[in-house]
Amino acid sequence: MKIIRVNKAHATQDGGGVNINRISGFDGKSLDPYLMIDELKSDDPNDFIAGFPPHPHRGIETFTYIRKGGFEHKDQMGNVKAIRSGDVQWMSTGRGVVHSEMPLSDTEGMHGFQIWLNMPAKEKMRAPKYQDTTEQPAPKITIGEAGYFKALAGTWHVEGQQLASPLQGLAGNGALADVELEQGTQLQLDLTQFAKVMIYIHSGRFENYGEQTLLELDPEHQMSLIATDKVGFVILAGQPINEKIAHMGPFVMNTQEELHQAVRDYQQGRFGDIV
Repeated sequence: MKIIRVNKAHATQDGGGVNINRISGFDGKSLDPYLMIDELKSDDPNDFIAGFPPHPHRGIETFTYIRKGGFEHKDQMGNVKAIRSGDVQWMSTGRGVVHSEMPLSDTEGMHGFQIWLNMPAKEKMRAPKYQDTTEQPAPKITIGEAGYFKALAGTWHVEGQQLASPLQGLAGNGALADVELEQGTQLQLDLTQFAKVMIYIHSGRFENYGEQTLLELDPEHQMSLIATDKVGFVILAGQPINEKIAHMGPFVMNTQEELHQAVRDYQQGRFGDIV
C-alpha cells in the first residue's frame, strides 16, 4: 500500500453550533469527487444538541453515516426518517433540497459522518433523490476474529468476494465502506476500479497515523493492509469529475452566476419547504 498524501482534519462548527472535525476539498482536486468530510464524535450533548436546523442545498450529494446515536431527518420531499447507529443515508440534491437533521431525544452520545460529493454539471439541475438503509441494512463481512468490512455505498471486491451496498449510483462512482481491524489482522482489497482512494481514520491508529487523519492511497494495485494496531476507518473511493467548482455555503455549482441563481431561487421559495 502506497500513501500519496496525508491530510489532518481541523475543528470547526456548523449547523446550530455543532462541533465537528472537517476536511475540505472545494478546490475540485484534492478530494474529487468528494468535497468535504465532516466527523462528529462526542459524548457531550452540548457538542451536538443544537443539530442542523432547516437549510438548503443544490448541486451536491450528501452522504450520512451514523456509528453511534442518531438524527431525525426531514426534507421538503416529505421524507421523515430516524437515522440511527449503523444506518446510512444518501441525498442527491440536484436542483434543490431543504432538509434538517436534529438529534433524537434518546441520543446520549454521537459518532457519525456527513460527507459531500460533487455532482457533474449535467446532473446538477435534475430532480433530487433520497435513499437510506433503514429497511435494507448495508452488508458486512467479518475480517479476522473481531474485525469487519461494511459496504456503505457502491460495490466492493474484498477478501475474494463481491460486496454490494443497497446504495448505488453515487456521483463520481462514489463508494464508501467502514472497516474495523484488530491488531495484526490483514485485509485484502481490490481497488483497481477506482481512480481516487482515501481512508479516514476514526478510531485507533494505522502505522504512524492517528485519528482524524485522511490518507490518500495509490489505487493501482490490490491493497494488502496489515493493522499494526487496532484501527477503524472509512474508505472513500470514486472517479474524479474534473470540473470547475464554484462554491458558496450549501451550494456547489460550476460558475458564479449559477451560484447567484441558486441563492435567488432559494430566496424566492423555489426549493420548497419542510412540511
